[in-house]
Amino acid sequence: MTMTTTCPIPIQQYPHVLMAHGGGGKLMHQLLEKVFGPAFTNPILDTRHDSAQFAVPPGKLALTTDSYVVRPIFFPGGDIGSMAVHGTVNDLAMSGARPLYLSTAFIIEEGLPMETLWRVVCSMRDAAQRCGVQIITGDTKVVDKGKGDGLFINTTGIGVIEHALNIAPQSVQPGDAVLVSGDLGRHGMAIMAVREGLQFESQIESDSAPVHETVLELLRSGIEIHCLRDLTRGGLASALNEIAEAANVKIAIDEKRIPVREDVHAACEMLGLDPLHVANEGRFVALVAAKDAERALQIMRACEVSAGSALIGKAVETSTPLVTLKSTIGASRILDMPSGEQLPRIC
Repeated sequence: MTMTTTCPIPIQQYPHVLMAHGGGGKLMHQLLEKVFGPAFTNPILDTRHDSAQFAVPPGKLALTTDSYVVRPIFFPGGDIGSMAVHGTVNDLAMSGARPLYLSTAFIIEEGLPMETLWRVVCSMRDAAQRCGVQIITGDTKVVDKGKGDGLFINTTGIGVIEHALNIAPQSVQPGDAVLVSGDLGRHGMAIMAVREGLQFESQIESDSAPVHETVLELLRSGIEIHCLRDLTRGGLASALNEIAEAANVKIAIDEKRIPVREDVHAACEMLGLDPLHVANEGRFVALVAAKDAERALQIMRACEVSAGSALIGKAVETSTPLVTLKSTIGASRILDMPSGEQLPRIC
């Protein structure tokens, strides 16, 4: 499919989104026909019906929904469009689902440059193609200037579960190995660096990426996965605490084994943040049966998106669910969830 590199809406006539672009008339029709339709075209979407109709493959279905309100819209390593696709695909992957279809809704603030909208749409299109998913239905709304902060995107994802495992916190058992799929904290620090105008020796790029292929490879290889969780808001600390509480186990991890880049460490120290509390958009934690730990680690490291995977700890039987961290000097402390909102608007 050939796509134009510039926005197909006549920029000289409509350089910015107008309220009329959401009013149901000619301008709205032009926006749908010139921007969203060509970018997301596929046989299901092209029926132009009020609801998408599609065949349901054998197996259980997984359904997830999310909204993206990141500021700024563009950041090193990604943007709100690609992140919306990656985040939704990753949520499906945490159930071990193979992603199939997405819906998307754009809430656009009046005055958003048309070229900005086009860049986001193209990024979303490209991300969907890379992930092997189709955007099959959607919606567009335009809100008054000052009421939308540029652009918000809502997505819903549907995937198929083709395995018999119950991948959930309740499946975690004492002795399970805890693996993380790569270095932590880059997404949150990439956003903060742009937002606050921070300058580092090297640019920190977001880790935003789809992780479903790694998960599907683990499943194809017969790894006994008990739980998966993507490390978005609240980072590793929140994810592990949620799992420990639901599974009624203690999760003990070793700080020396947790991969965090030096530039991210430095940025976190400058801002008074703990990288284990910082959001990621292309990282997950996996709790797998102890017997499969080393093989799972090898499989994860063989995938580009999870090449930096590490075995960082294990689940332990306990009467009080909690997460403990063995520090680099050998002391042990409780790793709690972050208190309050440390990084506003990072996803």
